[in-house]
Amino acid sequence: MRAVVQRVTEAAVRVEDREVARIGPGLLVLLGVRRGDRPEAADRIAGKLERLRVFADDEGRMNRSVREAGGELLVVSQFTLYGDARKGNRPSFVDAAPQDEAEPLYERVRAALGAQGGVFGASMEVSSVNDGPVTLVLEA
Repeated sequence: MRAVVQRVTEAAVRVEDREVARIGPGLLVLLGVRRGDRPEAADRIAGKLERLRVFADDEGRMNRSVREAGGELLVVSQFTLYGDARKGNRPSFVDAAPQDEAEPLYERVRAALGAQGGVFGASMEVSSVNDGPVTLVLEA
């Protein structure tokens, strides 16, 4: 499982000109599920996201988690995180889990975090205002 995590001041997801999710300050998580990932990987990455200390404490140091900072979470499925473009110019997505494997794990992460989400498998417009900017890549 792979996550691109951005600390944001706001983020939103639209599907077919309809807003389906919006958060204020918090974390936007683009989540990719790899073929063969297990529920344990979903639990690990959810725990890591919840404990990740990327919010400022009273001294301005990144020392608070999203929960400690009172932030929100938005998790968006992103199979293209497993795109491989090392050969040629057209990425291969053979490492990305098929929908029947990926969707339950995506939903497991989202539920564990109590996060808002996009629409799995839909073409989405994701907008965000990156805060910092702070962007990290996590693997589980």
